[in-house]
Amino acid sequence: MTTAIFVHDGEVIDYTPASDVAAGAVVVQGDLIGVARTPIAANVLGSLAVDGVFDFPKTAGTGSGIAAGANCYWDVAEAVAKTDSETGANKLIGKSVLAATDSDETVRIRLSQ
Repeated sequence: MTTAIFVHDGEVIDYTPASDVAAGAVVVQGDLIGVARTPIAANVLGSLAVDGVFDFPKTAGTGSGIAAGANCYWDVAEAVAKTDSETGANKLIGKSVLAATDSDETVRIRLSQ
């Protein structure tokens, strides 16, 4: 019988991009969201954080506030976090850990997928 073999704690995962990735870039792999902690050159092994708390960009304006504890999703097309999954088009990032007002341009999110 095959059993699972421990590899690592899972706070970061290996990632080799096809093109350069900037530090802080949000990378979507299927339903998995990761954040590049450092720049990663094309075709070079790097890592993505899949655990931790990050400030993600959000749209500012009337009705764009996000309550603490709200599920947050990454909108790839707009490159912002929001509370609307848009029927699965946006991928779950995690939960906000600090309320963001309508005028805030970022929201603090704990990655959890």
